[in-house]
Amino acid sequence: MIERQQISNGTTPEKAILVGLCTRDMVFARAKEHLDELAFLAETAGARTMRSFIQKLDHPIGATYVGPGKLQEIREAILETESNLVVFDDDLTPSQIKNINNALEVKILDRSSLILYIFSERARSAKARVQVDLAQYQYLLPRLTGMWTHLSRQKGGIGLKGAGETEIETDRRIIRTRISQLKGELAAFDKQEVTRRKNRGEFVRVALVGYTNVGKSTLMNLLAKTEVLAENKLFATLDTTVRKIAIKGVPFLISDTVGFIRKLPHHLIESFKSTLAEVSESDILIHVVDASHPNFEDQMKNVQETLREMGDTDKTVLTVFNKADLLSPEDQSRLSESWYSHAHTPAVFISAANKWNIDLFRDLLGQLVVDKYKQKFPGSEHRYLELLPYYQMSGNGES
Repeated sequence: MIERQQISNGTTPEKAILVGLCTRDMVFARAKEHLDELAFLAETAGARTMRSFIQKLDHPIGATYVGPGKLQEIREAILETESNLVVFDDDLTPSQIKNINNALEVKILDRSSLILYIFSERARSAKARVQVDLAQYQYLLPRLTGMWTHLSRQKGGIGLKGAGETEIETDRRIIRTRISQLKGELAAFDKQEVTRRKNRGEFVRVALVGYTNVGKSTLMNLLAKTEVLAENKLFATLDTTVRKIAIKGVPFLISDTVGFIRKLPHHLIESFKSTLAEVSESDILIHVVDASHPNFEDQMKNVQETLREMGDTDKTVLTVFNKADLLSPEDQSRLSESWYSHAHTPAVFISAANKWNIDLFRDLLGQLVVDKYKQKFPGSEHRYLELLPYYQMSGNGES
């Protein structure tokens, strides 16, 4: 059934055609941005984008997502560029996959299947592999009817690979059995994680959240002096990393979590809920934002929507505008004024990579941790509260 495979055929990356829609409630610039992000996803997966297509439609065509004329243009582009992969920016129905595959005769992926592939390649721990496998099988199950012809033609590479043409009902039973097994394995991991989290109850807990590729892992490495993988690719971090650190002698736990993204597949959110429990059970969220991104506000909204879906809407939030050194002083001032005029959470402008304005960030975070200790343990004899007077009398904070 689903197998992990190489992201390219030998040393040659797969050649991809990207397809998206500009619907009636969307401006063309937004549709272009969405396709640029899809191109970044394809690059992360190891593909090379040869051509991109955006069609203006009120809504996707039920049978083929795009119209017949656009489908013919895509077919001609496949022949001209010798592409072997077409990626669509939305999820496709089983019938759409079947119809598009019949028309184009190359491998067809939608946005969710591409993201699932990237997760499968980047999963390192046993738990992350189980989570990704579960999400892949849950994605595949309702699409078996439309995907078998498509899967039987695959020769490896990016996506999901079929083990051959078999009876669909038999495969459905096999997949359901495997899903049940994976859920059991995940429940065992979750039980271990609950025990670990209970043992951390005496500490204030802080979680880094944000859109993928905004610099969370770089900030984590800076604060905790760790070596979490940080690179200019989407979803560099899948496994949650938890470290104990201290600011001016006041200790707390900080965790780095998987990045969010627009249209994050529902099955991934469900499968990674136990990993994201570090977010749900944290006391303070550090929302890291790429201030240099032209559409950072949309990215912030996507993160906030995902947090709402998880039920995390009442936590203390420190907004960190990272990569702010790439902005002009005028843009920094404008962003600062607009942010403070409508937001109700503290914010700070930094560059984690260049260690710019980090002392101010540490001071703000340290004070929030102190306040949270007071709130969590009012009037108690908690040993960390003895350090608070020292913290408040100290100068600039250093970890």
